[in-house]
This record gives sequence, structure tokens and C-alpha cells, in this order.
Amino acid sequence: MADNPLKIQQLRYVVTAVESGGFKAAAERLNRTQPAISLGIRELESRFGQPLFEKQGQGRLTPFGAQCLPRFRELLAQHDRVAAGLDDLANQRSGTVSLATVPSIARRYMPKVLNQFLTSHPNVEVSLHDGPAELVAELVQSGQVDFGVSSLWGPIPDVDFEPLLEDQIGVVCHNTHPLALAKQLRWQDLIGQPMIRNGTSRLLEGTSAAALLEDSRVYITEMISLVAMLETGTSYTTLPRLAFEEGYSSLSFIPLLDPAVARSVGILRQRGVSATPVAVEVMTLLRNVLRVYMTAN
Repeated sequence: MADNPLKIQQLRYVVTAVESGGFKAAAERLNRTQPAISLGIRELESRFGQPLFEKQGQGRLTPFGAQCLPRFRELLAQHDRVAAGLDDLANQRSGTVSLATVPSIARRYMPKVLNQFLTSHPNVEVSLHDGPAELVAELVQSGQVDFGVSSLWGPIPDVDFEPLLEDQIGVVCHNTHPLALAKQLRWQDLIGQPMIRNGTSRLLEGTSAAALLEDSRVYITEMISLVAMLETGTSYTTLPRLAFEEGYSSLSFIPLLDPAVARSVGILRQRGVSATPVAVEVMTLLRNVLRVYMTAN
């Protein structure tokens, strides 16, 4: 029997013949010919070595057939549920998608992306992890998320990077700080001014502004604490434009043009692993939203 597996279609012939009252009615209901129905049932009976229907009176089960019927129905119901679920997955009507992003992307763009996605995919669950670039890369590399959105500090084993936009670095300070009067700044303008380093300050490494990092005596990782320190008006920091909290009306962002420094922001994916249909849809929406942003800026 192991070499002769059960065929779902044959089980359906049996159940439909019983429910319809005969082979002819089953053929009409299933849009098959009556000989095809008869042949399928005979093959199933041959597999079991037992008749399922009485020879006299089509559609009337033998005692063995009567015992098989509920099991056939159970198998058909399970098959149909699984098949429908797989169709939903393939057509993005169900499933899950998990992603990780740096806070600037999570705050500015993901609400629009996810609202669009959830509206058109009401039965799909979404998990969003918000964290620094190192965490995003780790989650992607380990396969804990479908994809990540972050900047890339260097090559990551087994992770592919698709750049989407360039995010300019600028100076952020309180509106009362002397630097806030400038429309653009060079790194020489910052010499002698107290600087607060943060997680993105490494972008200045290897540039002519790297000397500023050596003179800095304060390092703050969390944005809330960084903003609180900036609001005292005694120091400045450097941030990518997207990481700058525009909601803080007391702070100013001044582009740093000499040297012009930018971080590349894009999609991180585990190399050699195909994305699920729902993950592909979220990435497509993200690309579209960022394309609108780049066009407007």
C-alpha cells in the first residue's frame, strides 16, 4: 500500500457519490464523466482489497465503506483546509511578516507602509522590531526577521544590502546655540565647540571631520537623553537628517557640507533565502514610499 498512496480525488468521488445518491449524480456535481467516477472508485477498492459500494444499487455503501466514509470526510476536510491556507499564503491573504528597522525609518516611514499593507491584507500579522543598526543586522543575519531596513557600516557575512536612499549628516543643536545661525557648516566651524557623540558619529571616521570625535568627552546612545542634553544649549551633535527629530521645535538641523557625509539606507536580507510573498509586498510598499520621499527632496 505504501507504493499506492491514497488519492484525494478518489476519496472525493466516494463522498460525493454518497451525498449525491449515485455515480451519475456525482459525475454531474464534480463535472466528470460517469466512467471516470466509476474507474476512480474501482481503483480505490482495488487498493483496499475491499468493495466500498454494494454491487446492487449504486451509491449504497458496504459495511466497510460505511466505516471508511467518516475517515474519508476527515481527510478531505483537512486537505481542503490546508490547500485553502496555502492559496491564501501564495496570494498574500494570510501569513506573517517580521521586519527590523532603525528608529528613524520606523518612525518616519513604517507607519505609512504598514497602514497601506494592513488595509489590503487584513489577515496578515506583522511584527516590527525597532533598534540600532547592529541589532537590525543581527536579526537579519540570524534569520529572525524576513528583512531589515538600516544603514550598513561594513560587509556582513551572508547578508545582502539593497541601497534605497542617501541620508545626509548634519549638525543638530539648540536654537540658542551659536551654530544654529548658520545655513550650512564646515567641520572647521565646529572646532572648539563641545560635541556629543552618538551611535551615528562613526560616520565621521575616516573623514576630515574625524578630529572632532577625538575632542568629544560625552557619548550618549539614547535619543531622549541626547535631546535633553542638546536642549541645555551647551553642546551640539551630528545626526543623519532622517534621525533628526523634527518635532523638537527647539532644535535646529544644519547641513554639514565640508566634508559632505551621508549614510546609505537600504534593505538587508539573508543571502540565499527567498522572501515570502507578504514580505515581498511590504518591501515593495517601502520602496514606493521612499521613492516618493526622494522625489520630493
